[in-house]
Amino acid sequence: MSREQRGPNEKLGTVLALAGISNAGLARRVNDLGAQRGLTLRYDKTSVARWVSKGMVPQGAAPHLIAAAIGAKLGRPVPLHEIGLADADPAPEVGLAFPRDVSEAVRSATDLYRLDLAGRRAGGGIWQSLAGSFAVSAYATPASRWLITPADSSVARSTDLTDLPPLKVGHSDVAKLREAAEDARRWDSKYGGGDWRSSMVPECLRVDAAPLLLGSYSDEVGRALFGATAELTRLAGWMAFDTGQQEAAQRYYIQALRLARAAADVPLGGYVLASMSLQATYRGFADEGVDLAQAAVERNRGLATARTMSFFRLVEARAHAKAGDGHPAEAALKAAEAWLERSREGDCDPSWLGFYSYDRFAADAAECYRDLKAPRQVRRFTEQALSRPTEEFVRSHGLRLVVSAVAELESGNLDAACAAGTRAVEVAGRISSARTTEYVRDLLHRLEPYGDEPRVAELRERARPLLVTPA
Repeated sequence: MSREQRGPNEKLGTVLALAGISNAGLARRVNDLGAQRGLTLRYDKTSVARWVSKGMVPQGAAPHLIAAAIGAKLGRPVPLHEIGLADADPAPEVGLAFPRDVSEAVRSATDLYRLDLAGRRAGGGIWQSLAGSFAVSAYATPASRWLITPADSSVARSTDLTDLPPLKVGHSDVAKLREAAEDARRWDSKYGGGDWRSSMVPECLRVDAAPLLLGSYSDEVGRALFGATAELTRLAGWMAFDTGQQEAAQRYYIQALRLARAAADVPLGGYVLASMSLQATYRGFADEGVDLAQAAVERNRGLATARTMSFFRLVEARAHAKAGDGHPAEAALKAAEAWLERSREGDCDPSWLGFYSYDRFAADAAECYRDLKAPRQVRRFTEQALSRPTEEFVRSHGLRLVVSAVAELESGNLDAACAAGTRAVEVAGRISSARTTEYVRDLLHRLEPYGDEPRVAELRERARPLLVTPA
């Protein structure tokens, strides 16, 4: 179905020419993107001609798919207004801005929180239509603005409502948000980002955090409020990332970084950048992942604790390794280990870094060496990472088992690889994590040359229910 505009859509025609996409080419790309989302679309070159020459506006998810298809070709986000389809739905703009003004930052974040709930109630809504339209270039402006000015001068806010008394925010309100963030971190680590407990985080942002951000507070309380909300927003992004909702994750991360700037919390901003880096690296943009991690490192010199700096350097190492740059990766790993050795029990480490210990360092080091194709080092670090399994970090334990299986396979130990893989599948079945499922899928792909082996066939059969279950 389509509805008609007045006159030709010159904006769409101009951008198509700029991107070098033909009418038939755009129709094919939109149909393919729709198929990836379970939609059966049958657009052709005549459909696109109607959009351009007659101003017809396709309904449903199509405008967002058009923007995603063109954006993928241009290598940057394409807003609907740029292609003359803004009236279709304003949602694609929400969450991508990094406003300079604090009041605009509050509006940008609260608009995103409302959008997510609408998407969940509609069975996926905007996130379903935008899935796969992650664009690493959307991180360029947020990262540069945060680097230039990592803190706002004042965030005090007063409300002047005629129909309702102003909501006065205090430290007790902030404490509740921090408690929610702490609970969410535990749920995420133990059950995965797709667990129903984790899905409560966006609800908390909409119902609890948003009204507080729109309330009245002093500069001191406001800084704390922005910091707590930034933590929750980053967590929402991390959980979306873990469940494969890359577009949602990207928007949450951008808003989390902006809120961290309002909080004047440079280490927290660095943590958000590190999360962006991991996402960019996971999505195949390792060079950009290096840039984001190095931004976190450079801005936090002399500010963050030793353990925090260790984590930032570790994330940098992950990006270098994924890019295949062995020497920079090993240098970053050595720096991460050195910072970790400098950390002390009495250091004022942020609460959000509670997950990071030598076990986590060893696990990520193993993944670095896996990407660098050094199985001996993978095995060494994986053994250290698995030396103290804990029920608190179930997902992490599952990921480590998969990495261990890959190392054993590359060392020629098929029995050990299948044994570790079997344990990984058992762990993956207990959590809701698309990322863990992808790790298992990658292991099975590596085992394909040994498909006739009974051990491999058994592992594949054990993994079948996991792979057919929607993430």
